[in-house]
Amino acid sequence: MKKYLFYLFFVTFFVACDDLNDKTVSIAFPENTNEIGRLFVLSEGLYNQNNSTLCCIDFTNRTIETNFFEKINKRGLGDTANDMKRYGNQLWIVVNGSSQIEIINLATGKSLKQILLIDNGKNRLPRYVTFWEGKAYVCCFDGTVAQIDTTSLEVEDYLTCGRNPDGIGAVNGKLYISNSGGLDFPTYDSTVSVIDLATKQEIKKITVGINPYKLEVDNEGDVYVVSRGNNLDIKPKWYRIDSKSDEVVQIFNDLPVVNFVIHNDTAYLYNFDFVTNDYWIKSFNCKTEQIIRDHFITDDTVIERPYSIYAHPVNGNVYITDAKNYTSNGDLFCFDKNGKLRYSIKGIGLNPNAVLSVP
Repeated sequence: MKKYLFYLFFVTFFVACDDLNDKTVSIAFPENTNEIGRLFVLSEGLYNQNNSTLCCIDFTNRTIETNFFEKINKRGLGDTANDMKRYGNQLWIVVNGSSQIEIINLATGKSLKQILLIDNGKNRLPRYVTFWEGKAYVCCFDGTVAQIDTTSLEVEDYLTCGRNPDGIGAVNGKLYISNSGGLDFPTYDSTVSVIDLATKQEIKKITVGINPYKLEVDNEGDVYVVSRGNNLDIKPKWYRIDSKSDEVVQIFNDLPVVNFVIHNDTAYLYNFDFVTNDYWIKSFNCKTEQIIRDHFITDDTVIERPYSIYAHPVNGNVYITDAKNYTSNGDLFCFDKNGKLRYSIKGIGLNPNAVLSVP
């Protein structure tokens, strides 16, 4: 009898452990996507819960692997993954809470290297990554930018910027870093640092609105940056910076943008009010600086809480993630460039905050 009970305990224990490790959620594959290649969706999970995930949607094999990274690498991605970008055959994932960069081979999904960004035992808290001439640049909340060689995958240097940088881009041999000061509420920062990559020195601080965040460069070399305000009496604003003069040349006071993405000459913008839960999504012509469509979504699709936005570099599809209630798995919506829903995938991950296509 004792032997039987021990066997029962043994089997139950290991089955339970196996169930805990198998976190893949079964999701029906959408019909008529007309997509090729793969689509990756990064979900940050919940802060301090160490439950970030990477989902892989394979349109050729018609499969959805919600826990792609962990299934292949037999370990979790980390705590509060914040950003992902492609560089050649590498996928770079910035994991903020774990203070690390995870670099993945896109062909196999296997981790090439995990880079910890720690200074004398203190986490640097990386936020976003961009690339320039064979180097990766990762802005960190400790007021630095890590320079990492994309071949050796070694950290080569740390550049100095402003307080709690929360956005980064590169153009014309210069880095542009939005200094949020977000950890110093209510005394936010309101500047964009310009770093000359030839000298690795900050050459200018450009004043924008308080709490600057998302930053992107358009086809003309102009730098667009969101100022998030304080979620109270100071509303978000959207700015355009000329990267030749490093001056603010346009303030879009009537566009309180929270997040955006640029595809060719079109920007897709959204606003979300965290108090009322109201939102809008618009399309904008970066050349003419005119709104293309006040209401981007042209059918009856309803999104509860938009959490990220991405445009396919080839087919122009626009992907919007929905965080739902922030505590249950969110959804992915794919629209054509005219705002008509092509397909949606429910329960893609917990707080899905980044999308990336690999044709």
